[in-house]
Amino acid sequence: MDTTRQGAAVNARGIGVEGPRGWAFRGVDVSAEPGALIAVQGPSGSGRTCLLLALAGRMRITEGHATVAGFPLPKRMGTVRGRTAIAHVPGIADLEPALTVGEHLQEQALLGRRLKGSVFGALPWGRRYKDATRARINAALAAAGLDPDTLPKGLRTTVRDLERLEALRLSIALAVMHDPQLLAVDDIDLKLSADERELAWQLLRDLALTGITVVAACTDAPADALLVSTAPADTAAAPAPEPAPVTIPDQHGPHVQPTLQAQHPPQGPQEQQDRHSSQDRQAPHGQADTRKEEAAHAFAKTGRA
Repeated sequence: MDTTRQGAAVNARGIGVEGPRGWAFRGVDVSAEPGALIAVQGPSGSGRTCLLLALAGRMRITEGHATVAGFPLPKRMGTVRGRTAIAHVPGIADLEPALTVGEHLQEQALLGRRLKGSVFGALPWGRRYKDATRARINAALAAAGLDPDTLPKGLRTTVRDLERLEALRLSIALAVMHDPQLLAVDDIDLKLSADERELAWQLLRDLALTGITVVAACTDAPADALLVSTAPADTAAAPAPEPAPVTIPDQHGPHVQPTLQAQHPPQGPQEQQDRHSSQDRQAPHGQADTRKEEAAHAFAKTGRA
């Protein structure tokens, strides 16, 4: 593993990711030099993981402009993916509980780059390949601070028998095995004690000192990290948006009915209440129920918008 590699500079202005259910995050700015330690802080559900994946070229940004290692996103997502790695991301970079530490490392080595030069040197049974694989695995373990001698069964220890911090170190070792310029780590402080969190952050600091740019999602960022927040802006004081009217067809043609009447009683004169009651009595029972259901549905849809 090359310890003199150059990290990736990250520059982003007003980036956001919108999905089928709305915005995962938006309006995020990042400006970091190579080898920086970036902490993505925000409450659960604020889009921290999506931001990590976007900066690693694994999720398409839908607004704003960003470059990673000088390559624009989303235009050069493939190039950015080849220069970045992710670790500890649920559902994407999971460890297999039934496999051993050694099996994970060997599998990652097989998925990595082949040796340059002779074709025979790249074959799994070639001596050059075995020596290079062993050296790469040892370097990755050292970079992640994972000592096999401290594990219950060494490299034969299964993932289900690892402590949380040990599993985090293994995930990072797999990610850095092939010299990424940027490493994205999710939930760095999830279910860790205070001492374990400090050890985890120190690991990321050490990686950043080797030149790699580190981006980590967390709930509580250290003071020496470059803070990027995904928390949404405070909208508590903002006035509630006016709900859109809903058009309800009947046998006399479509007409517009305010949607708030399904949720709030009218505040006007008594004759306004009598007029609405008279309209409900004049309409067939099924049609009145349909109008109430459609109005409630429209109000709920407006509240989600």
